[in-house]
Amino acid sequence: MAKSAYSFKLITLVILVSFIVLHSCKEASKAKEDPVVELWTPYNDSSEVAANADNEKIRLRYKFIQSKVLDKNEVFVPLYAEVSKFTKESYETMKPLVLEQDIPTIQRHIKNRKFSYEDLVLFFLHRIYKYELPNQKTLNTVLALNPKVLEEAQKLDATAEGHHSIYGMPILLKDNIGTKEMKTTAGSIALIDNHTDDAFIVKRLKEKGALILGKVNLSEWANYLCDGCPNGQSAVGGQTLNPYGRRVFDTGGSSAGSGTSIAANYAIGAVGTETSGSILSPSSQNSIVGMKPTIGLLSRTGIVPISSTLDTPGPMTKNVIDNAIILDAMVGFDEQDSRSIQNVKAINLNDLENTSLKGRRLGAFKKYMDSDSIYKATITKIKAAGATIIEFEPPKVTFEGFLSILNLDMRNDLPKYLSTQVKNKDAIKVESVKDLVAFNRQDSLVRIPYGQARFSGVLSDSTSAEELKQIKKRLKSTGRNYFDTPMQRHRLDAVLSINNYDAGVAAVAEYPALTVPMGYKRSGEPIGITFIGKQFQEATLYELSSGFEALTQARRMPEDYVN
Repeated sequence: MAKSAYSFKLITLVILVSFIVLHSCKEASKAKEDPVVELWTPYNDSSEVAANADNEKIRLRYKFIQSKVLDKNEVFVPLYAEVSKFTKESYETMKPLVLEQDIPTIQRHIKNRKFSYEDLVLFFLHRIYKYELPNQKTLNTVLALNPKVLEEAQKLDATAEGHHSIYGMPILLKDNIGTKEMKTTAGSIALIDNHTDDAFIVKRLKEKGALILGKVNLSEWANYLCDGCPNGQSAVGGQTLNPYGRRVFDTGGSSAGSGTSIAANYAIGAVGTETSGSILSPSSQNSIVGMKPTIGLLSRTGIVPISSTLDTPGPMTKNVIDNAIILDAMVGFDEQDSRSIQNVKAINLNDLENTSLKGRRLGAFKKYMDSDSIYKATITKIKAAGATIIEFEPPKVTFEGFLSILNLDMRNDLPKYLSTQVKNKDAIKVESVKDLVAFNRQDSLVRIPYGQARFSGVLSDSTSAEELKQIKKRLKSTGRNYFDTPMQRHRLDAVLSINNYDAGVAAVAEYPALTVPMGYKRSGEPIGITFIGKQFQEATLYELSSGFEALTQARRMPEDYVN
C-alpha cells in the first residue's frame, strides 16, 4: 500500500514538473514572438525650454515641449511589427514615386503595380516612425494611429474602376475631428478618453475609400483656451514644432499638427479646422496649401466646436490638385448641421490642368506691396504672366464684438457637442465650459500651463442674445464690404493677401480663402500667398492657385525631413 502511494506521488510529481516545463517553454516562446517593445523613451526637455526662454517672439517662449501625459509607445507599438517589416530598400524605391507627388500621379503608380495601397500606408508610417520617435527630430505632431489602417488598405482593389480619386489615400485628422477608431481629445486632458462616432466629413471620406491614418496635434481647444500662448501646444500632445525650424519658427495654429505633418510628408493630406486663421496660418507657416471653404460647404457635425457661426473644416495638402480632391470628397449635405447647403456644384478637376493666370483680374493690397518684398516680387511675377493687377486700399473695418461671437457660441455649442457626440459620458466629467475651467484648475501645471484666459472670457462675457445677433449681422456686412468694394469696382476674380493676414475678415464675411506657398524669408521661414473670393467660389480659387503654383513652383521640402 505504501509502495503504491509512493508510485502515485512520483507519477503526480512527474506530470506536474512536465506541465511546468511545458508551460514555461510556451511562455518563453510567446515572449520571444511577442517581446515587450519600447520604441520611445521620455526625455528631459528643460534645456530646450531654457534655450527658448528669451526668444524675441513671445509665442516661441515655451514652458514645455514634451507632453506630460502621452506615452508614445502606446501610439507606435501596436503597428510596429508590420512597419518594421517594411524594408529600407522598399522605402528608397518608393521615395521618388511618392514624396511630393500628387494624388493622380500616385494613383497611376498603384494602377501600374509599382506599389500597393498597403505599401503606400507603410511608406508614410515608416516616415512617421523615423521622425516622430527620436526626441531630437520629433515634431510632436502624431497623437494616434489607426490600428486598423493596414487591414483596411489590404482590402482595397487598385484595378476596380469608378472610384473617387481619394480612394486608398492615407489622410490625417486634426484631433478635434471625430473618428470611431481613435479618441478625440481636442488636445485636452478633460477629453483624453473621449470616444465618438465618425464626424460627417469622415464618413464621406471613408465612403469614397480614403484611409484614415491617424490623429495629429493642435492648439488645445482649437486655440481658444489660453491667450498669447504658443501655437500648436496642447496638454495631451505637447508642443508641435515646425519642420522648417524646430523651436525656430512658429507652427501657426490651431491646425498645427495638420500643417507640420504634411510639410514633413507624413500623409497624402490632412484635414484641419478654422474659425479665424486656423487653417491659413499653419498652412502658410509650413509651406503647404490650405483651404478655408465657405461656411456651410462642409459639415461640422462631429467636430469639437468653438463657433457654429464661423467654424469650418478644410483640407491641407502639399499641392493644389490634392487639396481640391480632398475637399470634393468631403462635400455633402448634412441635416444635422443647420448651415449645411444642398446641391453643391462638384469641382471639375480637369479645370485644374494647364491653368494659367493670363487674362485674370486680381487685386493686390497696397499696404502689403509697401511692406513685404516677397509679396511685391510675387505680384510682379503674376503680372508678367499676363494677369491684370489692381492695387487697392480696402475699406477700414472694426472688429468690435468679434470675440463675443466666439465666447457665446462656444458657451452654447460645446455643451451640445458633449451631450450629443460623446459616447462614453461616464468617462467624461465635464458638460460645459464652466466645468472645464474647474477641471483645469485641479492641476494647472499639467492641464493649463499657459492659463485659460479665453475660457475665462467665455464665462465672463455678458453680451445678450439680441446684442449677439446684431454683432453677427454687422460684422458679416462689414467683412463682405471689405472684399466686395474692390472686387466689384475693379471686376476682380479674387484678392491676394498674405498668410492669415485677412483671415478674420474672411471669417466674418464667410468667404473662402486658399493659401499657397509663395516663398521663404531670408531666415528660411515659409510665407504663403492667399487667394480670397466670394461665397462658393472655391472652384475659381483652385483654378487661380493652380495657375500660380505652376508659375512659381515655390514649395520646397524642409531640409531635415527629405530622406
